[in-house]
Amino acid sequence: MANLKEVKGRISSVMSTQQITKAMKMVAAAKLRKAQDRIIQMRPYAQKLSEIMQNVASSGGANSDNPFSEDRGASNVLLVVVTSDRGLCGAFNSSVFKYTRALIEEKYKGATLEILPIGKKAYEFFKKRKYQVIDQYYNLFHNLNFDDVKEAAEFVLNAFEDGRYDQVEIIYNEFKNVATQIVRNEQYLPIQQADESESKAAVDYIYEPSMETVFTELVPKSLKIQFYKAVLESNASEHGARMTAMDKATENADELLKELRLTYNRTRQAAITKEILEIVGGAEALAQA
Repeated sequence: MANLKEVKGRISSVMSTQQITKAMKMVAAAKLRKAQDRIIQMRPYAQKLSEIMQNVASSGGANSDNPFSEDRGASNVLLVVVTSDRGLCGAFNSSVFKYTRALIEEKYKGATLEILPIGKKAYEFFKKRKYQVIDQYYNLFHNLNFDDVKEAAEFVLNAFEDGRYDQVEIIYNEFKNVATQIVRNEQYLPIQQADESESKAAVDYIYEPSMETVFTELVPKSLKIQFYKAVLESNASEHGARMTAMDKATENADELLKELRLTYNRTRQAAITKEILEIVGGAEALAQA
C-alpha cells in the first residue's frame, strides 16, 4: 500500500490537472459559441450557391467553357486535409487521419498524390510519414479569416486550371453538435454536376452579361466560399470536440479523486491502527517485565 505522502502528492497532482481541464473547457465553450455562429450563418448561403453552381455546370454548353468542370480522371490528386493546430480534442484529428489513409489506400494507391494540410496537426502527421506535403497554408487557424483562406483556395484553383491536379478533395470534420463531429469527404474539383433527379427542376439560366463572365467571375468566388465553409466547419468541430474532451477529463478527475481520497483515508487509518498496536504491545511488554 502506498504511503500517505505519495497518495497526498497524487491527490494534489490530480486536483491541479482538474483545474486545467476546467479552464480549457470554459475557453473552448467561449470559442465554440463564436465559431458556431459563423458556420450557422455561412451554411445556407454556401449550400444554395453550391446548388446553383452545380446546375450551371450541368447546363448545356457549360462544361466546354468552364475549366473547373473538366473531368480529367484521377492521375494527379490533391487532398486538402483540415485538422486542428493543437491536440486535447479527443478523436477529432485521429478520425480524419484514419479516414484519409484508408481513402489513399483504397482509391488513390496508384495515383500521384499531394497533401495540402490545413492545421498544424495535419502538417506534422503527413510530413512525418513522408507524403508529398504543401507547407504554405497549414497555419491558417492562427488568425482565421476569409482573406487568408482565399489565398489557399486560389492556389488550388490555379493549380487545377494549369493541369497540375486532375482531382481535388477536401476532408474535414463537419460540425453537428457539441458532442458529434462527422468526417466529410467532398469533391472540390472538378465541380460535380447536379444529379438528374435534382436537375429535372433545373433552371434554364439566362446569363447576364454572358456565360464566360459568369464562369470567370462567379464560379471561382463560389469555390472559395465552399473552401472557407469547410474550414469553418472544422473550426467549430474542433472547439466542440475539445469542450467535450475536457468535460470528460474533468469528470474522470473527479472519479479519480474519490478513489485517491478513499485510499488516503484507508492508509491513514491503517497507520494509526499500527501505531496503537505498537503502543499497546510496548505497554504489555513493559508490564510483563
